Amino acid sequence: MNETKLEVRDLRVRFAGRDGMVDAVRDVSFTLGREKLAIVGESGSGKSTVGRSLLKLHPPSARVEASVMRFGDIDLLGADERTMRAIRGQRMSMIMQDPKYSLNPVMRVGDQVAEALRAHRRIAGREARARVVGMFEAVRIRDPERVYDSFPHEISGGMGQRVMIAMMLITEPEVVIADEPTSALDVSVRMQVLEVLDELITQRGLGLVFISHDLNLVRAFCDRVLVMYAGRVVESIAASELEHAQHPYTRALLSAVPDMDRRRASLPVLQRDPRWLAA
Repeated sequence: MNETKLEVRDLRVRFAGRDGMVDAVRDVSFTLGREKLAIVGESGSGKSTVGRSLLKLHPPSARVEASVMRFGDIDLLGADERTMRAIRGQRMSMIMQDPKYSLNPVMRVGDQVAEALRAHRRIAGREARARVVGMFEAVRIRDPERVYDSFPHEISGGMGQRVMIAMMLITEPEVVIADEPTSALDVSVRMQVLEVLDELITQRGLGLVFISHDLNLVRAFCDRVLVMYAGRVVESIAASELEHAQHPYTRALLSAVPDMDRRRASLPVLQRDPRWLAA
Protein backbone atom coordinates (compact mmCIF):
# COMPACT_ATOMS: atom_id res chain seq x y z
CA MET A 1 0.00 0.00 0.00
CA ASN A 2 1.37 3.40 -0.98
CA GLU A 3 0.61 5.35 2.20
CA THR A 4 0.23 9.12 1.93
CA LYS A 5 3.17 10.83 3.61
CA LEU A 6 2.38 14.40 2.58
CA GLU A 7 -0.91 16.05 1.66
CA VAL A 8 -1.00 19.64 0.40
CA ARG A 9 -4.16 21.44 -0.70
CA ASP A 10 -4.45 25.01 -2.00
CA LEU A 11 -0.99 26.12 -0.86
CA ARG A 12 -0.41 29.85 -1.26
CA VAL A 13 2.81 31.66 -0.39
CA ARG A 14 3.15 35.45 -0.47
CA PHE A 15 6.08 37.75 0.19
CA ALA A 16 6.15 41.46 0.99
CA GLY A 17 7.10 43.53 -2.06
CA ARG A 18 7.56 47.22 -2.72
CA ASP A 19 3.93 47.57 -3.77
CA GLY A 20 2.38 45.12 -1.32
CA MET A 21 2.18 41.33 -1.06
CA VAL A 22 3.36 39.32 -4.06
CA ASP A 23 2.13 35.79 -4.78
CA ALA A 24 5.02 33.35 -5.24
CA VAL A 25 2.88 30.20 -5.07
CA ARG A 26 -0.83 30.00 -5.83
CA ASP A 27 -3.27 27.14 -5.15
CA VAL A 28 -0.75 24.29 -5.34
CA SER A 29 -2.13 20.87 -4.40
CA PHE A 30 -0.51 17.41 -4.37
CA THR A 31 0.00 14.25 -2.33
CA LEU A 32 3.19 12.27 -1.81
CA GLY A 33 3.46 8.57 -1.04
CA ARG A 34 6.39 6.17 -1.32
CA GLU A 35 7.41 7.60 -4.66
CA LYS A 36 9.58 10.13 -6.44
CA LEU A 37 7.59 13.25 -7.24
CA ALA A 38 9.24 15.87 -9.46
CA ILE A 39 8.39 19.57 -9.40
CA VAL A 40 9.69 21.24 -12.56
CA GLY A 41 9.55 24.68 -14.12
CA GLU A 42 11.65 27.69 -15.03
CA SER A 43 13.62 29.68 -12.47
CA GLY A 44 11.13 31.75 -10.49
CA SER A 45 8.21 29.39 -11.09
CA GLY A 46 7.86 28.70 -7.35
CA LYS A 47 9.10 25.14 -7.15
CA SER A 48 11.75 25.75 -4.44
CA THR A 49 9.29 27.93 -2.54
CA VAL A 50 6.96 24.93 -2.29
CA GLY A 51 9.77 22.74 -0.93
CA ARG A 52 10.80 25.28 1.70
CA SER A 53 7.18 25.80 2.75
CA LEU A 54 6.94 22.14 3.76
CA LEU A 55 9.72 22.69 6.31
CA LYS A 56 8.58 26.23 7.24
CA LEU A 57 11.92 27.69 6.21
CA HIS A 58 10.55 31.00 4.92
CA PRO A 59 11.17 34.25 6.85
CA PRO A 60 8.50 35.43 9.30
CA SER A 61 7.39 38.10 6.81
CA ALA A 62 6.19 35.40 4.38
CA ARG A 63 2.53 34.43 4.50
CA VAL A 64 1.93 30.71 4.01
CA GLU A 65 -1.68 29.58 3.73
CA ALA A 66 -3.33 26.30 2.74
CA SER A 67 -6.54 24.35 3.15
CA VAL A 68 -4.41 21.34 4.14
CA MET A 69 -0.66 20.96 4.68
CA ARG A 70 -0.25 17.70 6.54
CA PHE A 71 2.75 15.46 7.17
CA GLY A 72 1.45 12.12 8.45
CA ASP A 73 -0.74 13.08 11.40
CA ILE A 74 0.88 16.51 11.88
CA ASP A 75 -0.72 19.75 10.70
CA LEU A 76 2.34 21.61 9.41
CA LEU A 77 0.53 24.96 9.23
CA GLY A 78 -0.39 24.84 12.90
CA ALA A 79 2.88 23.27 14.09
CA ASP A 80 4.95 25.41 16.46
CA GLU A 81 8.71 25.84 16.14
CA ARG A 82 9.45 23.11 18.69
CA THR A 83 7.46 20.61 16.63
CA MET A 84 9.17 21.73 13.43
CA ARG A 85 12.63 21.30 14.98
CA ALA A 86 11.71 17.70 15.72
CA ILE A 87 10.62 17.21 12.11
CA ARG A 88 13.41 19.02 10.24
CA GLY A 89 16.35 16.76 9.58
CA GLN A 90 14.87 13.84 11.50
CA ARG A 91 11.56 13.00 9.79
CA MET A 92 11.84 15.32 6.77
CA SER A 93 15.19 16.29 5.24
CA MET A 94 16.24 18.69 2.49
CA ILE A 95 19.21 18.16 0.17
CA MET A 96 20.47 21.52 -1.04
CA GLN A 97 21.71 22.41 -4.49
CA ASP A 98 25.46 22.87 -4.09
CA PRO A 99 27.64 21.33 -1.34
CA LYS A 100 30.15 24.20 -1.69
CA TYR A 101 27.61 26.50 -0.08
CA SER A 102 25.88 23.97 2.20
CA LEU A 103 28.90 22.50 4.00
CA ASN A 104 30.81 24.45 6.66
CA PRO A 105 34.27 25.12 5.16
CA VAL A 106 36.07 25.02 8.53
CA MET A 107 34.64 21.71 9.80
CA ARG A 108 35.62 18.22 8.71
CA VAL A 109 32.81 16.77 6.62
CA GLY A 110 32.41 13.69 8.82
CA ASP A 111 31.95 15.83 11.91
CA GLN A 112 29.23 17.79 10.13
CA VAL A 113 27.30 14.61 9.32
CA ALA A 114 27.83 13.34 12.88
CA GLU A 115 26.53 16.67 14.21
CA ALA A 116 23.31 16.19 12.22
CA LEU A 117 22.97 12.70 13.69
CA ARG A 118 23.64 13.76 17.30
CA ALA A 119 21.14 16.61 16.99
CA HIS A 120 18.35 14.03 16.74
CA ARG A 121 19.79 10.91 18.39
CA ARG A 122 21.53 10.38 21.74
CA ILE A 123 24.70 8.84 20.34
CA ALA A 124 28.24 9.08 21.70
CA GLY A 125 31.13 10.36 19.59
CA ARG A 126 32.70 7.00 18.72
CA GLU A 127 29.38 5.41 17.80
CA ALA A 128 28.41 8.48 15.79
CA ARG A 129 31.64 8.23 13.79
CA ALA A 130 30.99 4.54 13.08
CA ARG A 131 27.45 5.35 11.91
CA VAL A 132 28.70 8.13 9.63
CA VAL A 133 31.42 5.93 8.10
CA GLY A 134 28.77 3.26 7.48
CA MET A 135 26.54 5.84 5.82
CA PHE A 136 29.43 7.01 3.66
CA GLU A 137 29.85 3.41 2.49
CA ALA A 138 26.10 3.26 1.73
CA VAL A 139 26.39 6.28 -0.60
CA ARG A 140 29.41 4.62 -2.25
CA ILE A 141 32.15 6.87 -0.94
CA ARG A 142 35.47 5.13 -1.36
CA ASP A 143 37.86 5.33 1.59
CA PRO A 144 35.16 6.69 3.95
CA GLU A 145 37.58 7.08 6.87
CA ARG A 146 39.73 9.47 4.85
CA VAL A 147 36.70 11.42 3.62
CA TYR A 148 35.39 11.69 7.20
CA ASP A 149 38.51 13.62 8.19
CA SER A 150 38.57 15.80 5.04
CA PHE A 151 37.48 19.42 4.77
CA PRO A 152 34.94 20.39 2.08
CA HIS A 153 37.60 21.95 -0.18
CA GLU A 154 39.50 18.65 -0.20
CA ILE A 155 36.72 16.65 -1.86
CA SER A 156 35.17 16.84 -5.34
CA GLY A 157 31.72 18.20 -6.13
CA GLY A 158 30.31 14.72 -6.67
CA MET A 159 31.81 13.53 -3.39
CA GLY A 160 30.41 16.57 -1.62
CA GLN A 161 26.93 15.81 -2.92
CA ARG A 162 27.22 12.24 -1.66
CA VAL A 163 28.18 13.67 1.73
CA MET A 164 25.05 15.85 1.63
CA ILE A 165 22.89 12.82 0.79
CA ALA A 166 24.49 10.93 3.68
CA MET A 167 23.81 13.84 6.04
CA MET A 168 20.14 14.02 5.07
CA LEU A 169 19.53 10.24 5.19
CA ILE A 170 21.51 9.26 8.28
CA THR A 171 18.62 10.24 10.57
CA GLU A 172 16.32 7.88 8.60
CA PRO A 173 13.72 10.44 7.51
CA GLU A 174 10.35 9.55 5.97
CA VAL A 175 10.42 12.31 3.32
CA VAL A 176 13.36 13.86 1.45
CA ILE A 177 13.16 17.14 -0.46
CA ALA A 178 15.96 17.40 -3.03
CA ASP A 179 16.35 20.92 -4.44
CA GLU A 180 18.33 20.67 -7.71
CA PRO A 181 20.75 18.22 -6.04
CA THR A 182 22.76 17.45 -9.18
CA SER A 183 22.70 20.72 -11.13
CA ALA A 184 26.30 21.57 -10.16
CA LEU A 185 27.65 18.20 -11.33
CA ASP A 186 28.80 16.98 -14.73
CA VAL A 187 26.67 14.39 -16.52
CA SER A 188 28.61 11.24 -15.61
CA VAL A 189 28.86 12.12 -11.90
CA ARG A 190 25.21 13.23 -11.92
CA MET A 191 24.02 9.78 -12.96
CA GLN A 192 26.16 8.10 -10.29
CA VAL A 193 24.71 10.35 -7.56
CA LEU A 194 21.15 9.77 -8.80
CA GLU A 195 21.73 6.02 -8.80
CA VAL A 196 22.82 6.18 -5.16
CA LEU A 197 19.85 8.36 -4.21
CA ASP A 198 17.39 6.12 -6.07
CA GLU A 199 18.73 2.99 -4.39
CA LEU A 200 18.49 4.45 -0.88
CA ILE A 201 15.02 5.95 -1.46
CA THR A 202 13.71 2.62 -2.78
CA GLN A 203 15.33 0.47 -0.08
CA ARG A 204 13.98 2.62 2.74
CA GLY A 205 10.52 3.24 1.30
CA LEU A 206 10.85 7.03 1.45
CA GLY A 207 8.91 9.77 -0.29
CA LEU A 208 11.03 12.08 -2.47
CA VAL A 209 10.17 15.57 -3.70
CA PHE A 210 12.67 16.21 -6.50
CA ILE A 211 12.88 19.87 -7.55
CA SER A 212 14.46 20.38 -10.97
CA HIS A 213 14.39 22.22 -14.27
CA ASP A 214 15.76 19.24 -16.22
CA LEU A 215 12.86 17.52 -17.99
CA ASN A 216 14.97 14.71 -19.43
CA LEU A 217 16.35 13.90 -16.00
CA VAL A 218 12.98 13.74 -14.22
CA ARG A 219 11.46 11.74 -17.08
CA ALA A 220 14.03 8.99 -16.44
CA PHE A 221 14.30 9.29 -12.65
CA CYS A 222 10.89 10.17 -11.18
CA ASP A 223 7.42 8.61 -11.01
CA ARG A 224 5.22 11.70 -11.31
CA VAL A 225 5.78 15.28 -12.46
CA LEU A 226 4.17 18.55 -11.41
CA VAL A 227 4.81 21.34 -13.93
CA MET A 228 4.78 24.83 -12.42
CA TYR A 229 4.35 28.16 -14.18
CA ALA A 230 4.19 31.53 -12.39
CA GLY A 231 3.50 29.92 -9.01
CA ARG A 232 0.82 27.50 -10.20
CA VAL A 233 0.74 23.83 -11.14
CA VAL A 234 -0.40 23.81 -14.75
CA GLU A 235 -0.05 20.06 -15.30
CA SER A 236 0.33 16.86 -13.28
CA ILE A 237 1.40 13.80 -15.23
CA ALA A 238 3.18 10.47 -14.90
CA ALA A 239 6.87 10.89 -15.73
CA SER A 240 6.68 8.07 -18.26
CA GLU A 241 3.89 9.96 -20.06
CA LEU A 242 5.65 13.33 -20.15
CA GLU A 243 6.10 13.10 -23.91
CA HIS A 244 2.29 13.17 -24.20
CA ALA A 245 1.76 16.24 -21.99
CA GLN A 246 -1.19 18.42 -23.01
CA HIS A 247 -0.59 21.86 -21.53
CA PRO A 248 1.04 24.25 -24.05
CA TYR A 249 3.60 25.39 -21.45
CA THR A 250 4.77 21.82 -20.85
CA ARG A 251 4.83 21.22 -24.59
CA ALA A 252 6.89 24.38 -25.08
CA LEU A 253 9.40 23.32 -22.42
CA LEU A 254 9.78 19.92 -24.05
CA SER A 255 10.27 21.40 -27.51
CA ALA A 256 13.05 23.66 -26.18
CA VAL A 257 15.11 20.70 -24.96
CA PRO A 258 18.07 19.99 -27.31
CA ASP A 259 17.92 16.61 -29.05
CA MET A 260 21.25 15.00 -29.98
CA ASP A 261 19.52 12.78 -32.56
CA ARG A 262 17.69 15.59 -34.37
CA ARG A 263 19.61 18.59 -35.65
CA ARG A 264 17.76 21.93 -35.63
CA ALA A 265 18.92 25.33 -36.85
CA SER A 266 17.72 26.92 -33.61
CA LEU A 267 15.69 25.98 -30.55
CA PRO A 268 12.18 27.46 -30.37
CA VAL A 269 11.59 30.41 -28.05
CA LEU A 270 8.89 29.83 -25.47
CA GLN A 271 5.86 32.02 -26.16
CA ARG A 272 3.88 32.66 -22.97
CA ASP A 273 0.12 33.10 -23.03
CA PRO A 274 -1.41 35.55 -20.49
CA ARG A 275 -4.33 33.13 -20.12
CA TRP A 276 -2.03 30.66 -18.36
CA LEU A 277 -1.92 33.02 -15.37
CA ALA A 278 -5.67 32.97 -14.91
CA ALA A 279 -6.52 29.43 -15.95
